[in-house]
Amino acid sequence: MSAESVRAFLASAAPDLEIVELPASSQTHTLSAAWGIRAAQIAKTLALSVGGRAVLAVVCGDSRLDNQKVKAVLGGKATMLAPEEAATITGHVLGGVCPFGLATPMPIYCDVQLRAFDEVVPGAGSTHTALRIAPDRMAALTGAQWVDICVVATQGLADSSDGRQ
Repeated sequence: MSAESVRAFLASAAPDLEIVELPASSQTHTLSAAWGIRAAQIAKTLALSVGGRAVLAVVCGDSRLDNQKVKAVLGGKATMLAPEEAATITGHVLGGVCPFGLATPMPIYCDVQLRAFDEVVPGAGSTHTALRIAPDRMAALTGAQWVDICVVATQGLADSSDGRQ
């Protein structure tokens, strides 16, 4: 699956979006440096188990989950899924997990901090693919729910025209 399932999903739901093949890994620091964007604009997707159910949380690249907010909003403590379990459920390898073209339908949550940007860059199913998209469009395409589950990353939202954080 992976990038192929994302391509198929986008061909049907958003044919105007282009997947970019990357020469290096789509890790947050690699993408932000290569594309001249802040780490906060990387929409990292976390494959989690919350109360025994698998969910995806799409958050800013420099954010961390706030355990109390997660419990209050999602109804339980979040733990990361094991890499092989995440790959089986999503159809994407670790490092390429994204909310598009999933192998198994699952709840998707987007953290509200993503809305601070006109454009974010999520991965696209493999460790070497990504795309640019408006956060609200990403949520709409994937049926994601907007939630407040992260620690406020004040540095990631600071104006930094020279690219420093």
